Amino acid sequence: MDKFRMIFQFLQSNQESFMTGICGIMALASAQMYSAFDFNCPCLPHYNLAYGLGILLVPPFILFLLGFVLNNNVSMLAEEWRRPQGHRGKDPAVLRYMFCSMAQRAMIAPAVWISVTLLDGKCITCAFCTSVPVETLGNASHPSLSKGEMKRILARIPCKEIYNGQELIANEVAVRYLRCISQALGWCFVLLMTTLAFLVRSLRPCFTQAAFLKSRYWSHYIDIERKLFDETCAEHARSFAKVCIQQFFEGMSTDLVATRCHLPRKATADAGEAAEKLLGITDRGTMNTALKSWHRCKPPLHLHPPALPSSNGWAGEGQPPTHPPAPRRETAAYYSRV
Repeated sequence: MDKFRMIFQFLQSNQESFMTGICGIMALASAQMYSAFDFNCPCLPHYNLAYGLGILLVPPFILFLLGFVLNNNVSMLAEEWRRPQGHRGKDPAVLRYMFCSMAQRAMIAPAVWISVTLLDGKCITCAFCTSVPVETLGNASHPSLSKGEMKRILARIPCKEIYNGQELIANEVAVRYLRCISQALGWCFVLLMTTLAFLVRSLRPCFTQAAFLKSRYWSHYIDIERKLFDETCAEHARSFAKVCIQQFFEGMSTDLVATRCHLPRKATADAGEAAEKLLGITDRGTMNTALKSWHRCKPPLHLHPPALPSSNGWAGEGQPPTHPPAPRRETAAYYSRV
């Protein structure tokens, strides 16, 4: 249990590495899912295109949404986007940086699925088998075949066991032609995704270094602030529960003493410490008001040392800053009696 707790704490402290690992696992899972998927083309003219493109595009969309669902920063992004303005402005550049970071990780699994699907070639073969150029690859002058009958025969190309158009075009020729096009599209897609990843990860900080550093800093700040706020709320709730339970048992002990049932009372040394951690918030209504105030009006991002109070208010308010006095120089003279 201690090892699992250490691993969980490490993953919590390194959330970026954790999310990158999750996206990598999803990418491997998508490739494994495709290899285990039983692809059955309907071999009908009006259904092949919908089935092939559906297998090619619908699972990547589901994996893309799943990548957002498994990312813990989605709720933080939505909260930062929808929160009231209050004393703290909202920077659209920070929100864009957070969304782009999540989108980059969420696109790994869909890109793997599309790449594997195109390199395999089954979806393209099923979707575009009726568009095979019979004039180039087969016998376009086949007698007594209308356009509809020709499409019906070409739609059976992915199904070797029911294909009956060898006189029109050989099944192996059509399958090799479509698979060659699919694999070419797959390698082009891999090259495009690799180039885009290189440009985004390498060249973007070079052109907008200051804006990039600012967006990354404040996105980290929002994440850390939320974690610290959750930890503080958890500690306050723990102290609140401890004091509430302590008061309950003290009341029960008083009632037992009043009924002459003397029970040993064990004094808790940490009861006072728990009461101090409540920070003056000792009822449900006050806590709800504090939480609403945090949501509606977060403190401004302006840290300054506390001003010293004076008889007329706050010292230094509306006055120019005073400079510290210059240090005095002391000289020592030594006289000789010789």
